[in-house]
Amino acid sequence: MSRFTTFAAAAALCLAAGSAMAEELVLSSWLPPRHPIVVNAIEPWADEVEKVTDGRVTVRVLRKPLGSPAAHFDMARDGVADITYGLHSFTEDDRFKGAELGQFSFLGDDAAANSGAFWSVYRDKLGAEQEHAGTKLLGLFMHGPGLLHNNKMEITQVSDLQGMKIRVPGGYAADLMAGLGATPLFMSSPEVYEKLSRGVIDGVAFTYEALTAFRLTDDIKYSMTVPGGIYNTTWFLVMNQGKWDGISAEDQAAIEAISGEAFAARVGKAWNDADAAAEAEIEKAGILLYPAPAPVEEAIRMQASKLEAAWADTLDDDRDGLAALATFREMTGAAAE
Repeated sequence: MSRFTTFAAAAALCLAAGSAMAEELVLSSWLPPRHPIVVNAIEPWADEVEKVTDGRVTVRVLRKPLGSPAAHFDMARDGVADITYGLHSFTEDDRFKGAELGQFSFLGDDAAANSGAFWSVYRDKLGAEQEHAGTKLLGLFMHGPGLLHNNKMEITQVSDLQGMKIRVPGGYAADLMAGLGATPLFMSSPEVYEKLSRGVIDGVAFTYEALTAFRLTDDIKYSMTVPGGIYNTTWFLVMNQGKWDGISAEDQAAIEAISGEAFAARVGKAWNDADAAAEAEIEKAGILLYPAPAPVEEAIRMQASKLEAAWADTLDDDRDGLAALATFREMTGAAAE
């Protein structure tokens, strides 16, 4: 065997060994594959994981989910998928009680600032790691300000909401709509198009971008805003704890450097950009985009204060929910509004 042949064989063995050592992680994704958060946050983060670990860890983002949106936290915890993301409010129990911090009204209009504050305050003051036990918490984030969209009327007084069937993402938004006299109906985002087009619901609590992402502009006529959002939703990005523990300390550090606060900034920017583009499409579609009249905004503020206080009372004694909310609003600038 020639020296060149021997060298080539050794090199091939080294390459094969390196390939065998690479860890491929499967990320179950339930948003539409072309959703701006998938395209501009989830997939770029997955690509960067491979880059920062020099190919030792890769992430394969599935185009079809391995389960329902509501199941995605448990899927990561139980090892059905290696990595998942989802809404805390989709989980129909109170394990994520502290996460409601980021679901209230009047929190801020900048998804990047909101997401950064949520990552910081939820972890520091309200036990985020404990509430996500069984997983490695890689990201916490929020979307842009939530609006109230409907196809019935411009809401000029609170009584206009009486009996209006409104899709909600669960959690605080459901309690708020009920308190204002509407009939909240929980459903995941992908279900909304069919239910709205068939008249099962009259409206939806959604962001700007969701109207375009889920093709709703033909079925919505009125969209109402308040400063800092009528509501918000909180999201997690998590990895199965066993999978995380199997990654080297070096690669764990590299992944953490692009996750957490960095991921909050990435996904927040993606949502801000998507909202800006969607707002132009909403106006083009002829949807009336208007601020809540003063009496309606005041009713929302009164109901929000009641729900914030009720939430704070449910937390453990060592967790001060109202102080955490105040800190959050100071970080986003909403406290000055």
